Amino acid sequence: MADHTGSTLQIDIVSDVVCPWCTIGYQRLQQALKKFPDLNVELTFQPFELNPKMPPEGQNIDEHIAEKYGSDKATIAENRKNLRTLGEEEGVKFDTHDESRIYNTFLAHKLLLKAEEIGSQEKLKLALFNAYFAERKDISKPEVLLQIAIDNGFSGEEAQTAITDETLSKLVREKEQYFLDRGIHAVPAFIFNSQYQVSGAQDSAVLTEVISEIIGKNEKMA
Repeated sequence: MADHTGSTLQIDIVSDVVCPWCTIGYQRLQQALKKFPDLNVELTFQPFELNPKMPPEGQNIDEHIAEKYGSDKATIAENRKNLRTLGEEEGVKFDTHDESRIYNTFLAHKLLLKAEEIGSQEKLKLALFNAYFAERKDISKPEVLLQIAIDNGFSGEEAQTAITDETLSKLVREKEQYFLDRGIHAVPAFIFNSQYQVSGAQDSAVLTEVISEIIGKNEKMA
């Protein structure tokens, strides 16, 4: 195994907390990074809303998928079963069913942006994934988000301020637009060193190969 001590890889993951493929993609990235134990990784989650116009009450997940993709009930049920099986293989719990709901995630992204500043972003992102997919929590509700934030690096005051801070709202919108302008219209998307982009929850072997190639190029230029 090559020694990459001193090498740094910046990874931006553009994702949403109600995107099942985003949590699978994260797990696959972690598997890939195990191949590079000496690599210094700077990981940042960037905001993307799958459904920016989702109303406060959310929407039944099957109804939403049918409207968005034209899928029938049988297809939706089969896809859910397959996703649950895949999740088990990747260490992710998908406790979803035909009465589950999908929610607006804007406030969650505000907290994640603030969490980057206080050094708890990755921890918070994983907690939000778990709250939505495994615990079926409504992660659009401020009171739910407050508790998750407090449990993952925030003080109560920091969490409350982040949720209501309009400057953070503006920054989230700007970041979302930046990645849309960059051509990202589906997630997850992995951006390495602000240059190399990989779309989708690729297999860990693919991500391993990409990372190896990037490191090789960087070390040749050093």
